[in-house]
Amino acid sequence: MTNRVTREVAGERRHYAYPRYFFSNRSQDILPLCEWGLDLLGVPHRRSSRWNVSVARRATVARLDEVVGPKS
Repeated sequence: MTNRVTREVAGERRHYAYPRYFFSNRSQDILPLCEWGLDLLGVPHRRSSRWNVSVARRATVARLDEVVGPKS
């Protein structure tokens, strides 16, 4: 998934786009396993909602690309 962000900097609107990983599952048994695996890899993550885990920082996305391969 590509994260698209618009920020206002010095009165000018700037657009940014960067890759991120977004894991979604309704099972409260599966998401903790995902978080556990990310913790083992040393990959910071956050729950963006009850059913979603997000990895969005550039360095952490690069780390996951090393482990699982780049997203296609």
